[in-house]
Amino acid sequence: MENDFQKIDWLCINTIRTLSIDAIQKANSGHPGLPLGAAPFSYVLFQRHLKFSSGNPGFFDRDRFVLSAGHGSMLAYSLLHLYGYPLPLDDIKNFRQLGSLTPGHPEFHHTPGIEATTGPLGQGAANAVGMAIAERRLAALLNTPGHEIVDHHTYCLVGDGDLMEGVSTEAASLAGHLKLGKLIYLYDSNDISLDGPTSLTFTENVAQRYESYGWQVITVKNADTDLTAIDRAIRDAKAEATRPSLIIFKTTIGYGSPNKAGKSAAHGSPLGPDEVALTKKTLGWESSDPFTLPAEALRHFESASKRGASAEQQWNLKLQAWKASCPDRAPLLDLVLDGGLPAGFDSSLPVFKPGEDFASRESAGKVLNAIAKIHPLFFGGDADLSCSTNTLIREGGSFEGTTGAGRNIHYGVREHAMGAIANGIAYHGGLRTFTATFFCFADYMKPAVRLAAMNRLPVVFVFTHDSIGLGEDGPTHQPVEHLMSLRGIPNLITLRPADANEAKEAWAFAMKNKNGPTALVLSRQKLKTLDRAVYASETGLDRGGYVLSDAPGFDWILVATGSEVGLALDTRDELKKRGITARVVSMPSMELFLKQDRAYRDQVIPHNCTKVASIEAGITLGWAQITGRDGLQFGVDDYGASAPAPKIYEKFGLTATLIANRIAEHRA
Repeated sequence: MENDFQKIDWLCINTIRTLSIDAIQKANSGHPGLPLGAAPFSYVLFQRHLKFSSGNPGFFDRDRFVLSAGHGSMLAYSLLHLYGYPLPLDDIKNFRQLGSLTPGHPEFHHTPGIEATTGPLGQGAANAVGMAIAERRLAALLNTPGHEIVDHHTYCLVGDGDLMEGVSTEAASLAGHLKLGKLIYLYDSNDISLDGPTSLTFTENVAQRYESYGWQVITVKNADTDLTAIDRAIRDAKAEATRPSLIIFKTTIGYGSPNKAGKSAAHGSPLGPDEVALTKKTLGWESSDPFTLPAEALRHFESASKRGASAEQQWNLKLQAWKASCPDRAPLLDLVLDGGLPAGFDSSLPVFKPGEDFASRESAGKVLNAIAKIHPLFFGGDADLSCSTNTLIREGGSFEGTTGAGRNIHYGVREHAMGAIANGIAYHGGLRTFTATFFCFADYMKPAVRLAAMNRLPVVFVFTHDSIGLGEDGPTHQPVEHLMSLRGIPNLITLRPADANEAKEAWAFAMKNKNGPTALVLSRQKLKTLDRAVYASETGLDRGGYVLSDAPGFDWILVATGSEVGLALDTRDELKKRGITARVVSMPSMELFLKQDRAYRDQVIPHNCTKVASIEAGITLGWAQITGRDGLQFGVDDYGASAPAPKIYEKFGLTATLIANRIAEHRA
């Protein structure tokens, strides 16, 4: 098909361009430069290569297309509308307006055909790596000789800004190491950023950098006009089986705009009515009316849509043949498509006995491995710390990017990319995944965790070494503000279990939570396994907080999380010696507790009780919403220290004796 591009192809490309700039101009807001410059290679991708079904945007074996340069969202919306996705023209006309399907940056679950929420640069590039990993993992689980029902590519449109961001560097390095041959970056290399030419900040040799990562690099020198070279480059990228590919498309930002093409002025502001008119004239556009869609172009777009529908029909036939050849695997496919849990999931989890004392990272690691035994779609990895986070799936093998074999992804010391790649696995669908690192390094992952929460992705973020309790490593590794930081992220559930059985319940909750991510915050130091014949059941974790140990006619309520629950019980005993009785509440998730109805919350902490104390080895900011303004908050409102954990706890007043003294004084 090379060299057979015709006038109709340019009419379609200019339809994409004019529709984009018309929508941006009507909104008086947006980024016209990228749609004008990237339209040719985006068109060739959709028209000739992308496997999609616009009538069924969730078609299982579709190729994924991620617009990492999310500021150019109008390009994606134009493509989706013109190729027949359920994105009406009225929503194009309401670009960036409240309630439309065309928000300023692409949003997953909001616009049909959008595969990932992008905008924070570099995130989409890392998400695409996760999607390529998911494709390979599912291929290993489902494909059989002669019946490959998982076989698709992941394409990601990146810009200069994406490739400046550190997260994309981390992700690209891992992708090259894993040899993800079905991953293709489409690099809109226009040498312009918002502040001016990229020569101000970005003069490295990108091609050599990606080659050093182990990528195939292809350059199209004139991507403004050479459709044949664009087509050939995409074909060559698809043909490469053992290396991801970076196609460098040299483009002109704002192509066709007489006064703004090639300038930063085209990047982030509407062209203006006069410049829109001049641009259309330069492009040979016959109509001056906005939102003109030539019938001839629409018919040509439809031809590719029909090709996509045919691809889905062919896949359905392939699926039927697969089911006939290996009926024993049908339940696995059902689990992939449904996203649920295997039968008997709860009964497969271990129950820990008093006397079996573990750091919660250890007990949680045992639970993780129990889940892995029963859930074939469960896999994940860590930031070069599995021996310390206890998150290695035993006998799971190392993930291998060409075949998809192995259940342990060795992310290396790449925390930010790890979070964003895990999001990409979740965006892709069909698998359940987790990440693991030390809690202090949640800061390195924060943008990815936030996006997971925004998009309700069921990723499990495991954070160990959760407090000053890790001891001698000192304040650089001792999180203090991190718990409250995570609790402030909407849709994220943060769980800090008090003992081994709460750790088991925390993992069970995380796996059942399909409506967003869960953070498991785990200790380095050993925690006493509570005797649940004496204390309340760990199943109270599901409500965020529960009465662990009651006292009739109590004087105080002690509320604690994680390792400090044991401290609260010891404090209760100290207070009893002084004639003060205390109820002890375990609150593994403050945000879950606050979501409970008022009646339940009052059962646990009566609203008129003024003698409430919180105990947590983190900042006290925020605890007043639990204790009330007249209560007490025991915590760490400074950075830690390098010393054995008991010494640090004493330094910050977190011992049973010191807490009991303050409570007794407060009572007096």
